Amino acid sequence: MTARPRLALVGDRSDRVPAHARFDELIPHFGVDVDWLPSATVTDAIAEYDGIWVVPGSPYVSQANVLLAIRTARTLGIPYLGTCGGFQHALIEYARNVLGIKDAEDVQYDADASTQLIVPLACSLVGETAPLHFAPDSRLASAYPGVESTVETYHCKYGLNPAYEDKIRSGSLRISGWDGEKAPRAVELPGHPFFVGSLFQPELSSTPAQLHSLIRVFLRAVADRARRGH
Repeated sequence: MTARPRLALVGDRSDRVPAHARFDELIPHFGVDVDWLPSATVTDAIAEYDGIWVVPGSPYVSQANVLLAIRTARTLGIPYLGTCGGFQHALIEYARNVLGIKDAEDVQYDADASTQLIVPLACSLVGETAPLHFAPDSRLASAYPGVESTVETYHCKYGLNPAYEDKIRSGSLRISGWDGEKAPRAVELPGHPFFVGSLFQPELSSTPAQLHSLIRVFLRAVADRARRGH
C-alpha cells in the first residue's frame, strides 16, 4: 500500500489565533497525513515531509526553527505554503539567506532591529476582507482560473516594510499578489514545485466541504511530491 503524503503544519497552537481552531475542522479533509509541529520541536527531520505549511501565530516560540523549516522547503523543493506569519517569515528567510540582509527582522521580535523588514501595516487587517490582485501568469493566479482579482480574508497586523520592497524585487522571489494600493500580499518562488506565501489566510475562508482553491492547489503539489517519492 502506498503511504499517504505527509504534511507538516509548523506553528504554536493558541486559542487566540482563529486559524488554529479552523484547522481542526479542515485537516480531516486534506487527504494527507498531518503533523502539527510546535516551532520549538522543528529539526532537520522536517525534510522528510512532502509539504510544509507555516501557519499563522507570529511571533513564534522559535523563530530560528520556523526559518529552518522555510529554508528547508525552499532549498529542497518541498511544497511550501505560508499564511500570515508564514508569509512574513518567508520574506525574512529569503532576505537573510538569499539577499544577504543578515539582520532582516520582524519588529515583533526586536522593536529596535537595525533592518526592520516586517513592520505594522498602515491599516490593521485583523478580521478584514480586502481585494487581492495577482499576476496572471503566476502560481497564485493558477488557483483562481478565469479571474484577475478576488476578495480574501485577513487576520494580520504586520507586513513587508515598503522601504524594502525594491530590495525584495531584486531577487528571484516574486511579489505575485497585491491589494488595491499595490501593497504586497503574496509572494512566490518561480521554478520551485510550489512556494507561496500569503498575508491573507485561505484557511479562514475554507469549510470542510469547500477548501479554498489555493489550499487545494498546494495539496496537489504535496501529493505529487509524495507520488514521485521525493
